[in-house]
Amino acid sequence: MSEMAEVMKERRADLGMSQAELAAAVGVQTRQIRRYEAGEQHPVLPVAVAIADALKITVNELAGMTSQRLSLSGEWWASWQTWKDGVEVITAQEVRIGQQGDLLSVRTTTRGIEVEDGGYHWQGELRLWDNEILMGWYAAADGSVRSKGTFYFVLHPHGLTMRGRWVGLSYDGKIITGWGGVAKSEDGARGIISELEGNADSV
Repeated sequence: MSEMAEVMKERRADLGMSQAELAAAVGVQTRQIRRYEAGEQHPVLPVAVAIADALKITVNELAGMTSQRLSLSGEWWASWQTWKDGVEVITAQEVRIGQQGDLLSVRTTTRGIEVEDGGYHWQGELRLWDNEILMGWYAAADGSVRSKGTFYFVLHPHGLTMRGRWVGLSYDGKIITGWGGVAKSEDGARGIISELEGNADSV
């Protein structure tokens, strides 16, 4: 079986898409998709472009020329440096990341701290650039909370951690910023904040 056939099957499965759904998105018969995935035929260029677009990958990736894009989907811990009434608070909460190509969706699964202390659910998106930088936005998912802002993270070369800053609107309307760390464990995420604070102090 050709590399293209394997890429099509695996990517379609990752997206939870049936052969019929892919065929409809591309504008070909389902049996044609079956032929491609069996390695019996290769699509002509316009069809290959449509398949790659439907699968949210590049034509190069469809052809088996791997971009070595890191997979960041799964359960993570996020830790944040923030403030309440002028006092620093370091929070940590569990988040779920879903990835489609270079676009990541992020959603909290725990608040981290009590609501009255400023704990709230949020969601956002990040764009992965060159397997190195993540930039995006967040917004509170609790109706009574107005917090929203931006993220800038540097990704570990093997995708093990993310470290950077957030800038956003506080509950009282001020623009504030703080360190942020994302790792596979709570201790790992909190450790990133400690490291970033220490580095800032030594500059």
